[in-house]
Amino acid sequence: MADGRTAPTVGQMVLGLRLRDLREAAGYSFAEAAGALSVNTTTVRRMEKAEVGLKPPYVEKLLKTYGIPENEITAFLELVDEANRPGWWHGFRDVLPSWFSLYVSLEGEASLIRAYEPHCVHGLLQTEEYARALLRTGFPNASDEELGRRVALRMERQELLRREDAPRLWVLLEEQVLRRHVGGPHVMRAQLDRLTEAAALPHVTVQIIPYASGPHPAMFGPFQLFRFEIPELPDIVYTESLSGAVYHDERRDTAVFLEALDRMGAQAAPAQRTEALLGEIRKEF
Repeated sequence: MADGRTAPTVGQMVLGLRLRDLREAAGYSFAEAAGALSVNTTTVRRMEKAEVGLKPPYVEKLLKTYGIPENEITAFLELVDEANRPGWWHGFRDVLPSWFSLYVSLEGEASLIRAYEPHCVHGLLQTEEYARALLRTGFPNASDEELGRRVALRMERQELLRREDAPRLWVLLEEQVLRRHVGGPHVMRAQLDRLTEAAALPHVTVQIIPYASGPHPAMFGPFQLFRFEIPELPDIVYTESLSGAVYHDERRDTAVFLEALDRMGAQAAPAQRTEALLGEIRKEF
């Protein structure tokens, strides 16, 4: 984020899109909306994209300019107050990069999460010891306290799978993920057991892509696709590098990732075989 603030919450993203829709329905251009606030057009554009915080006085002025009834303005401003409240992950901001805090926000609001993982077990399915060993490698200079905070954050994220309204999670794992030694044999056995338990849950699907299946469309790296029940939000795809992340929300982009997931799902071993495959690999540890 250019202004150094934390990433927007999903609520801020939704309200920004609603402001855009209200402006367009009222027939106002960016310049006209900006004129009502005595700001430049960039400010209005960034409000609608949730790239800046939603300031209640600005929002109220825009809604009045667009001719929104007073009772609807009051209700909208209540939503702004709610959306501006920091998410639970704000308490981990000391170990949570701003570019990843948006990921946690999206993860918590998604109704469907589809993921491709070529290197390690998906974060929502990791055991604490596996996560600790993985994070120790990723942050070799971290103190024990910092490492503990990073592990705690990852474990806290997993609570969403225990909610009554838990999202549907569909993960594609490369076979090499399960054979890569992380933390020693005992850690890997426990991790494979955890995957077996998770795969048996009605809202979780785990598929394994065997070595023998050959090349597939997504051999460039891991990614996640989030889908929401919120009408205003499109599918959003997350990709990351060592130093940051990119969020794709244009349909022409997300469609490419969705097609790759569908093709890989057909190429992977059927989900009905996951438990047996995990059991076979577990015997090797």
